[in-house]
Amino acid sequence: MDRQDMADLTAFVVVAEERNFTRAALKLGLSQSALSGIVRRLEERLGVRLLARTSRSVAPTEAGERLVRTLTPMLRELDQSFADLSEFRDRPAGTIRITSVEHAAKTIIRPALTRLLAKYPDINVEVIVDYGLVDVVADRFDAGVRLGEQVAKDMIAVRMSPDIPMAIVGSPAYFEKYAFPENPEQLINHRAINLRLPTTGVLNAWRFIVGEREIKVHVDGPLVFNTIELILDAAIDGMGLAYMPLDQVTEHLASGRLVRVLADSTPPLPGYHLYYPSRRHSSPAFSLFVEGVRYRA
Repeated sequence: MDRQDMADLTAFVVVAEERNFTRAALKLGLSQSALSGIVRRLEERLGVRLLARTSRSVAPTEAGERLVRTLTPMLRELDQSFADLSEFRDRPAGTIRITSVEHAAKTIIRPALTRLLAKYPDINVEVIVDYGLVDVVADRFDAGVRLGEQVAKDMIAVRMSPDIPMAIVGSPAYFEKYAFPENPEQLINHRAINLRLPTTGVLNAWRFIVGEREIKVHVDGPLVFNTIELILDAAIDGMGLAYMPLDQVTEHLASGRLVRVLADSTPPLPGYHLYYPSRRHSSPAFSLFVEGVRYRA
């Protein structure tokens, strides 16, 4: 196999993973026509069709799927080998890809990166915000960030935060129309601003303590977003109740823009954890990132 074959195979894998020539071309820094030509020439050399193309979609054929399954571990090992070479540099370097929920990215990762990148300018970090339960191996992330209870048992987990205090809040204008709920059961008479979880497609459940039990409740409402920033803005505008991390609403509670309810019934969430496969070879850059986000009580 010559260098051109390797480059073409890599390009094919990116197209197969993205299932879109435009996105793959942007990722590879190529024009769409050049990338299409590379895949076509690869198919001609192999004598088999690798991609099924329509005007709206691109998907691997059976032969293409088999080739992707063979190539992906090889390419991942190659990427890791290049990353491992950074040990021989004077300064740690390399790219780290992280998938994280929005709140952790804002409150933990971004401040940590401010410190890390100031000291190690040759390190690059890509943070993708996603509430889904991402397979970090299949999606070629170095690590992911989720609540501790969501981390798979076969992953290494590093705690990034203490447990997360939560709050249910609404604006004074909202409570001019709706009575303050005195218990979780009364939320049936209220309007919620909900968060949609992409993996399951369901709405994020609100957690409560009733007696000695923790329960999860789905509260109906007119608005659904996939970002807590929009949920917060809608709550301030009086459009419903919001279930938010307390640190994201403290300022608004102090100013009177929001009012907290059911505080005694709202338990904290399990703390955030960084998770990654146990077989991952830690590069110096990744090890520095892990230490930068590690929670220290």
